[in-house]
Amino acid sequence: MSEYLVIVESPAKAKTIERYLGKKYEVKASMGHIRDLPKSQMGVDVEDSYNPKYITIRGKGEVLKELRKSAKKAKKIYLAADPDREGEAIAWHLAHILNVDENSECRVVFNEITKDAIKESFKHPRSIDLDLVDAQQARRILDRLVGYNISPLLWKKVKKGLSAGRVQSVALKMILDREKEIENFKPEEYWSIEGTFLNKKELFEGSFYGVDGEKQELKTEADVEEITKKLASDKFKIEKINKRERKRNAPKPFITSSLQQEAARKLNFRARKTMMVAQQLYEGIDLGRKAGGITGLITYMRTDSTRISDTAKEEAKGFILDKHGKEYLGTSTPSKNKEGAQDAHEAIRPTSVLREPSSLKEILSNDQLRLYKLIWERFLASQMSPAVMDTMTVHLVNNGVEFRATGSKIKFKGFMKIYIEGTDDNKKVEDKLLPDLEEGMVVDTKEIIPNQHFTQPPPRFTEARLVQVMEELGIGRPSTYAPTIDTIQRRGYVSIDNKRFIPTELGTIVNELVEEFFPEIINVDFTVKMEADLDSIEDGKREWVTIIDDFYQGFSKRLETAEKEMEKIEIKDEPAGIDCENCGHEMVYKMGRYGKFLACSNFPECRNTKPILKEIGVKCPTCKEGNVVERKSKKRRTFYGCDRFPECDFVSWDKPISRPCPKCDSLLVEKKNKKETQVQCTNCDYKEKEQS
Repeated sequence: MSEYLVIVESPAKAKTIERYLGKKYEVKASMGHIRDLPKSQMGVDVEDSYNPKYITIRGKGEVLKELRKSAKKAKKIYLAADPDREGEAIAWHLAHILNVDENSECRVVFNEITKDAIKESFKHPRSIDLDLVDAQQARRILDRLVGYNISPLLWKKVKKGLSAGRVQSVALKMILDREKEIENFKPEEYWSIEGTFLNKKELFEGSFYGVDGEKQELKTEADVEEITKKLASDKFKIEKINKRERKRNAPKPFITSSLQQEAARKLNFRARKTMMVAQQLYEGIDLGRKAGGITGLITYMRTDSTRISDTAKEEAKGFILDKHGKEYLGTSTPSKNKEGAQDAHEAIRPTSVLREPSSLKEILSNDQLRLYKLIWERFLASQMSPAVMDTMTVHLVNNGVEFRATGSKIKFKGFMKIYIEGTDDNKKVEDKLLPDLEEGMVVDTKEIIPNQHFTQPPPRFTEARLVQVMEELGIGRPSTYAPTIDTIQRRGYVSIDNKRFIPTELGTIVNELVEEFFPEIINVDFTVKMEADLDSIEDGKREWVTIIDDFYQGFSKRLETAEKEMEKIEIKDEPAGIDCENCGHEMVYKMGRYGKFLACSNFPECRNTKPILKEIGVKCPTCKEGNVVERKSKKRRTFYGCDRFPECDFVSWDKPISRPCPKCDSLLVEKKNKKETQVQCTNCDYKEKEQS
């Protein structure tokens, strides 16, 4: 019979930990939270110090029965939920339900699920940290007061199914503010002049810089003509060459936000998917008996700290020395966290850098392997030496008109041998070499080309960029980024086009109402201050009831005003201009979770719905009658098919183009990858030049 009962959240985690602890320990899973505020009512008594009313979550009866049964037989109970506020709250709820003294040494925490970490953590149990619990309770109660008061109001005044949360409302406003910037943007004209120069037989490129050593902007075509008239000949003299060595430091190891951003850029993962796969890697993967059985592969994935343990640093140091040599070893200066970071636990890293991704190919799923590889490479790179770049700037002058040519070369790869950080524009770091040039040398002009440009509006938010800005502003915490983004999409407040957020009409209406009647909810400074207040509760500096009361006194008054003054808004369906083929009534545009779709106006009598099909101007190559349209799969991936489906079954992941193959007259398609788009034939080996 087991002497000790250990309770964690998930069965996967329980299975991993039980193997490490041995026969004296029984490890059970609570399946997440056991108690919570009721779904059917507010569950917060605003008249009695905001006292929360917790109930057992529906469907958890059998789990609770099993836990109580095991608890009665156990000599001691250990609560080993995740090492964060929510985990502490889960442990506290379990302690109350199972009659465990919260002041006893019942709480066990660990940052990684490995044998050594588990064994060590059980040597140092502690009491439940009530400051952490209070911080989590305050967040839960605050969000309940906001959500369960504003949401019913929106249901009544706009439509059912809406919500307005504290963090989600700020995120939505950021997306809407960006859309306004784009709508109000007025492009401004500007010009550039590009030159191609010839030194003996070697060509190189340079750009116009200025006149007589002063930088000059080109705003009109007249400005360009004035410059080109000054050119005395087609000869440019190299007046100066600047050469310097530049170091590029290794990136810091991942925190939650940077992992979500990089997984979006490099793996095309949504934030929610990133956290789901990371959870699997953290809780444990069965590596087989010879490799140690079920093992946690990464440290805890909800963190805002870039701190790394000394043990992990030493292991990485040995690996780098052995695999790459001393010159690739970075300095051991401690990494500074951003201001306001909680630093509760380490950065996200592999539990052992010796477990290389290549050794796990046959064990992990494709998604698990890709994310693990990203985390492994980023951590290893963070412990490596800087990259060294040789840069060269050449000043070319003709009658006072100066062009500049720049070149760079990676002199020493350093951390870039392992990992190069992604960017939103997918620009690659690569050598841009110049020929051997010397000061005083005269080169020929092969081409001078003026180019007209117009300034571009700021881009819409990608998921990665939205997470980055939320983190920079201090909105939300590592555990809230993914749920917040998921919520505004599920509510139909935003749609996604080309991986970027576009606010919907519904999102605009909800934002305007919240902004009018509850301005503090969408105020960034207010939200940031509230996060700081929650942190102060965790640090034991403030009482949670005081913080909630300070907020609610003003909020409740605005709620009363909104109940009286908020006008009812009727969102009329937009006619689509076509009739329903089933009943003859007019079809209308409706807004759903994934954007607009067509539905019959005779609903609920007629439930006919259709996707909005976007024609691409290509006749179907199979039936020759229908048109090829853009469609979306269940996983929101774009594909192309015939509009006569199901009569015609033509389908293609690659975009067809209107002209036939000049070689065999078959269908041409655009093949895309991260680097370029290429036109090629679906039947023969015909390919066209790559387009950047």
